Amino acid sequence: MSETKVICFANQKGGVGKTTSAVNIAACLARSGKNVLFIDSDPQGNATSGLGIHKKSIGVGTYDVVIGRAQISEAIIPTSQKGLYIVPAGIDLVGAEIELVDEPNREYRLKDAVKSVSGRYDYIIIDCPPSLGLLTINALTAARYVVIPVLCEYYSLEGLSQLTITISQIRRRYNPEIELLGVLINMFDGRLNLTIAVLEEIKKHFAGKIFRTPVPRSVKISEAPSHGMVITEYDRNGKGAAAYAAITSELMDRCTGNGG
Repeated sequence: MSETKVICFANQKGGVGKTTSAVNIAACLARSGKNVLFIDSDPQGNATSGLGIHKKSIGVGTYDVVIGRAQISEAIIPTSQKGLYIVPAGIDLVGAEIELVDEPNREYRLKDAVKSVSGRYDYIIIDCPPSLGLLTINALTAARYVVIPVLCEYYSLEGLSQLTITISQIRRRYNPEIELLGVLINMFDGRLNLTIAVLEEIKKHFAGKIFRTPVPRSVKISEAPSHGMVITEYDRNGKGAAAYAAITSELMDRCTGNGG
């Protein structure tokens, strides 16, 4: 097995399709024959339920791992997708940031956990909470790459600049290897002038880093998580499934140095 690619999906702004993108790309990676571990690091646990795991049934999860109560290997459970495993999360993860505040090496808890299992997987995908707190810092410290999902709205531009500053600080202080793998455009509607204007602005700042395929606005993509399904299950022949398949292919190329 080649070196494990560790990718976190981050944006401190909520409602940008971050979790939806992380879940669907992880599922597409698994469908392509890759062995994938998904780490839900968001206390909302939307990725956990979106992959069909009942949050009330969680025994050991991300919370137990980051506070040092359990090894990550104890928290990994299979999903309904062949080749896709998850470290689930629930609301107890909210307490982790408070509990870790005075702990030594608190920024490296997730990195140490990931390192202990990385050789078993082709990809490890980490879903961050919509904030720039300690859980996100842990994810950015653990990851080799970061994907930033955004909407074509002006508020997204403000969030992007703050996040890129944070990534630069993480690179300087904790993780010199982290790099931006790409900016992923979500809920794209090319008929709107605002969408095109904002996309052009994003291109100015992230030339060559925007994934070629945007994710279209789609009711099916929004509905799928409520059924505990990914889009390739729920609407396998739809435009959303096609978009995520194309993005996943480009993501794999970028990770191996073949994409631009």
